Amino acid sequence: MQNLRNVILLLVVIVFSSATKIDMDKEYKALDNAIAHSHEYLEQRERTIGKLTEVYRHATSPSTRYELAYQLYEAYKPYSSDSALYYIGQCIRYSDDAGKDSQAAFCRAKMAHLCSTVGMYTEAIDILKEVDPEKVDRSAQGAYYVSANHLYNNLGYHTSVESLRQRYYALSNEYEGKVLETLPSDSPDFLERLEVKQRLAGQLDASLATSNRWLKSVEQGSHPYAVMAFYRYTEYKERKDTLQMMHWVTESALADIRNGVLDQGAMWELASQLLEQGDVDRAYRYISFAADCANRFGTRMRMWQIAPIETLIEKSYQEQNDRSRRQLLWMLSAISALALFLLALVFYIFQQRKRLELVGQELKGKNGELEQVNSRLSDSNDQLRALNTELSSLNMQLAEANNVKEEYVGRFIRLCSIYIDKIDGMRKCIHKMVKNREYEELYRMTRSQEFTEKELDELYENFDTAFLHLFPNFVDDFNSLLRPEERMETDRENRLNTSLRIFALIRLGIEDSSKIAEFLHYSVNTIYNYRARVKNGALTDRDNFEQHVKEIGLPRKK
Repeated sequence: MQNLRNVILLLVVIVFSSATKIDMDKEYKALDNAIAHSHEYLEQRERTIGKLTEVYRHATSPSTRYELAYQLYEAYKPYSSDSALYYIGQCIRYSDDAGKDSQAAFCRAKMAHLCSTVGMYTEAIDILKEVDPEKVDRSAQGAYYVSANHLYNNLGYHTSVESLRQRYYALSNEYEGKVLETLPSDSPDFLERLEVKQRLAGQLDASLATSNRWLKSVEQGSHPYAVMAFYRYTEYKERKDTLQMMHWVTESALADIRNGVLDQGAMWELASQLLEQGDVDRAYRYISFAADCANRFGTRMRMWQIAPIETLIEKSYQEQNDRSRRQLLWMLSAISALALFLLALVFYIFQQRKRLELVGQELKGKNGELEQVNSRLSDSNDQLRALNTELSSLNMQLAEANNVKEEYVGRFIRLCSIYIDKIDGMRKCIHKMVKNREYEELYRMTRSQEFTEKELDELYENFDTAFLHLFPNFVDDFNSLLRPEERMETDRENRLNTSLRIFALIRLGIEDSSKIAEFLHYSVNTIYNYRARVKNGALTDRDNFEQHVKEIGLPRKK
């Protein structure tokens, strides 16, 4: 009976394992798609906030205004730290006015927790000093202990003074114990701290069991699910299970994006892991998205965490450029050596021909044999000329690749600097508007697409200018591949239309429609349609049309 039970259990495990097979490529595609549509999720959150704000403005009952202010705090907490702090401050005011001490203490604990999340440690300490946990109800006590545990854990992690680190961690552990004594055993805060405590103590089986309990208590895809998934990532990271680790950190980042969350811890952690695995391009895309979210959320903590990863990515790109430069120098050296060898060979052949001519004059009776030798030498010369032609073509391609790289790297660095200045300018403007409480104007300004459209137009203008600088005859050469009625004209000098821009990217070696769509902000189907429509207008040889485009600017083969 026991053996039968073991067999059944083994079959269940096998079936469950096959049913939950993880495909990280599929998950990364889902995450990329969510990032591409992130503005839609943010707009959904803004609509929810807008409806709550409208109801809040017209509410008259203090208790109703408190409930609505707390809902607005919850809605803003992962989206805008300044607005969340404002509404939890309103909750404190309503509670103080109503003489509800426990409720006011609960709200102060929430405010302190948010302050420590965004790096406002002094403010968090001062706010907690206003609460006496012995004089409030159990709910307020639990919130106070959670906030204090979070505050001192962050202080211990970020201080560089060893004595202070030990003191802060001791306080964090003390409040962690009080959290576990105070909160219900099925609450998320209880399960989070119990899982962390067990994991840090090396009790990995117990911590995974706690994580499984936590997983069952949250709705899949919700923001609490994203928090749980991030801690589950650390669980599998401790176990060195790379596949499960990457699955759960991706799940956390995906849930955050779909819930319109800007305070994203999972995205920069995912970028860090991808960088360690050598996926620099994907890490750069994700860390750029995380940095943009952190700027909009308004937290110093995330920017401090993101900055080292951005530095490492920049270093990786520099190392790649250095490797490419070394490879180019090596290839040029090899080509130069080969060219010298060919010159020596040509000189040798020339000397041999002169000798043969002398021998031919002396041995007139062997004309037939000499003609055969001359024929073979002539064939050798033809082969050498063909080889020289191919080497010249290779040299031109290498020079072109180097020019393209230098042109676009230079423009990329300049654009990065410009965008940093623009982001800083916008940050100052938004800070001033928030400080002056110009919320309606701020809302209208951030909803407008004018800034994005202007920046995209400037990006495409830079791309067009750089490309046409490298390939000044591209438009004429491209049109020569099309039937007369299908040829294209540009509206402005030194600017490309969408069809020309798509094939300009193909000329630079970017053939993947999804990457082209991402750069041009079109759907993949739209890119496919553009490519198909242009190829239908080809003068001849439609199937090899894109190959002919990639050869524009190269020397013609004879």
